[in-house]
Amino acid sequence: MPTKTPNRAAPGGEEPPEPKPEIALEDLPGVGSTTADKLREAGYTDLMELAVASPGDVAEAAEIGTASAQKIIGEARRRADVGQFESGTTLLERRKKLGRITTNAKSLDELLGGGVETQAITEFAGEFGSGKTQLGHQIAVDVQLPVDQGGLSGEVVYIDTESTFRPERIVDMAKGVGLDPETALARIHVARAYNSNHQMLLVQKAQELAREKPIRLLVVDSLTAHFRAEYLGRGELAPRQQLLNKHLHELLRFGDAYNAAIIVTNQVSSRPDVLFGDPTRPIGGNIVAHASTYRVYLRKSKPPRRIARLIDSPNLPEGEAVFSLTTEGIRE
Repeated sequence: MPTKTPNRAAPGGEEPPEPKPEIALEDLPGVGSTTADKLREAGYTDLMELAVASPGDVAEAAEIGTASAQKIIGEARRRADVGQFESGTTLLERRKKLGRITTNAKSLDELLGGGVETQAITEFAGEFGSGKTQLGHQIAVDVQLPVDQGGLSGEVVYIDTESTFRPERIVDMAKGVGLDPETALARIHVARAYNSNHQMLLVQKAQELAREKPIRLLVVDSLTAHFRAEYLGRGELAPRQQLLNKHLHELLRFGDAYNAAIIVTNQVSSRPDVLFGDPTRPIGGNIVAHASTYRVYLRKSKPPRRIARLIDSPNLPEGEAVFSLTTEGIRE
């Protein structure tokens, strides 16, 4: 029998809709208990995850033929109502129910259209010391606030790839917004990623955790560090970008499935051919650029100020915001 997902409050604080009857993987034609167990081990735990998967990935995970995988995916899509069109009006009403998380800086919230959005990837890129990790820490605290205070009353998954997570900083920031530090730390689930494969595996583990706890934010700090270190030279560029693309889509699926916000931090590289303006650019090329819903470029200013520039968004204009890094966290 499938496990029941615990009830979670909707983004606006309203009662969640009545859940639909769950369909176990074993109910699909051609999926026995052995195949279902293999699919769950590979991260395919419900119909939607299976419906949007590729036949090759499912065939490899379940150790079956591609033709059998296509039939299983087709049935999952039929039962999950995947591929149905909807009107722009319906989509607009649905988007009004998305959650947003405050950054504690009004100008930065306004730059992002009201805060960090759920079901979207928000990328913070910049040089060392520009505030990327500080923003990840701050939003990991703020998401725990009630909805009327700019939070989502949720918990956090924090994937740390560079050993930069500091619980002491969470304590300071929690006190700054009126949260109990011990409770705030207990609601942030941290894992250290030791390489790119481990980093991708942790997203699957996050899905398991999100079925038990109200995870409303997933932070990857940083997104590209391991990929950049492990895949060197032009000969490794194609496989690196393919894996990075897969990783980003898994993050986006997580956000869609659990109405969670996705924050990734990104490093930058220098461009010696640029003679005027900023000679740095975010790592990851077009793969990261296209996958990120909102791209924010951070740079240092006169301490303690930082400047955030929105360089890409599907619906917001480019602009800049100034915020400060204080002992209590991000402030206007």
